[in-house]
Amino acid sequence: MAEEVIKCPNCGIDIPISEVLTHQIKDRLKSESEAELLAEKKRLNEVFKEEKAKIQVEAEKKAGENLGVELVDLKRQVAEKEKKISEAQELELKLRKQQRELEEGKKALELDVARKLDAERGKIKQETLEQFSEQHRLKDAEREKTIKDLQQALEEAQRKASQGSMQLQGEVLELDLEEILKSTFPFDYIQEVPKGIRGADVIQNVYNSTQKPCGVILWEAKRTKSWSDAWLQKLKDDQRELGADVAVLITEVMPKNLETFGLLEGVWVVRHNFSMALAVALRHQLMEVAFARQGAVGKDEKMEMIYEYLSGPEFRQRIEAIVETFTLMNSQLEKEKRAMARIWKEREKHIQRITNSTVQMYGSMRGIIGASLPEVELLELSPAEPKQLETDLPYDEE
Repeated sequence: MAEEVIKCPNCGIDIPISEVLTHQIKDRLKSESEAELLAEKKRLNEVFKEEKAKIQVEAEKKAGENLGVELVDLKRQVAEKEKKISEAQELELKLRKQQRELEEGKKALELDVARKLDAERGKIKQETLEQFSEQHRLKDAEREKTIKDLQQALEEAQRKASQGSMQLQGEVLELDLEEILKSTFPFDYIQEVPKGIRGADVIQNVYNSTQKPCGVILWEAKRTKSWSDAWLQKLKDDQRELGADVAVLITEVMPKNLETFGLLEGVWVVRHNFSMALAVALRHQLMEVAFARQGAVGKDEKMEMIYEYLSGPEFRQRIEAIVETFTLMNSQLEKEKRAMARIWKEREKHIQRITNSTVQMYGSMRGIIGASLPEVELLELSPAEPKQLETDLPYDEE
């Protein structure tokens, strides 16, 4: 049968009843030893505190003595360091001053060297230029002589070419005058002056609408830089030799007191741009004179009247009035041409812009709607004429 156990009230352990006494004795001994240990520990703590206080007092006393010595030593060290720092700063100032002096001296030396080098360089350059000039002086003289000879040769060639050019210009002017007269007056007979007559260029045989001769106009064209009165006498001599009714001299350089055209010593003198206007007037007067001559055949009085009329101021005034009217009409016509050309050009630009905008709008709509959009025949490319669109719709790249 198992032995009954009980719980120890001190430690809470289950103990058999037979061992309860033994366990109580052990607990008592243990309690007494722990109390003694606590008391001893307390005593030792108090002793430790007392000893610690003593040691701390002694340590503080010794630390105070040591601290005074250390402060004195530190002050001495600080003084020594400050002295060394002051010496180092003075040394640094001296070194910086020396460095600045060295740099300034270096700059001054470099500037002096640069000035000397520039002076030597300029001296060398001047000497070189003098040597070069001396060496090439003769070559320059030879070159100048060659250039002068070439200029003389060029002037001579230009003079010869100018002579040939003047002759060529005279021939061209004569051909141009002949062509203009033929195109302006297709019913007249235009011919060159026969060989041996050097003062005239073209002969104009005037015919009326019934192809009856009405008179002869002798033409001469000049393209020179100065006027010569000798031209008039030569042309009058040619007029007498050929039996011409009227003599006309075309020139760009007009004599004094004449601006556009006029009668001078029996010869009509006119500028090139007024020559056809004068030709129309002279031709008209010759046809009227021929008509009057036919109605007065055998009547010397009428011939004298006609001669007086042709040589009188009225005939000249009529010619001037006709030429002035023709010139005014021609000027107005040119102004109208220029104005209409400008208007046509503006309208053409507007039409091109409208056409291009229409084509672009049609293309955009065609791209959006597709094949369901009705086709515009003028805006489509036909298989036979792939470039018809470009012809119908010109694009001005300007």
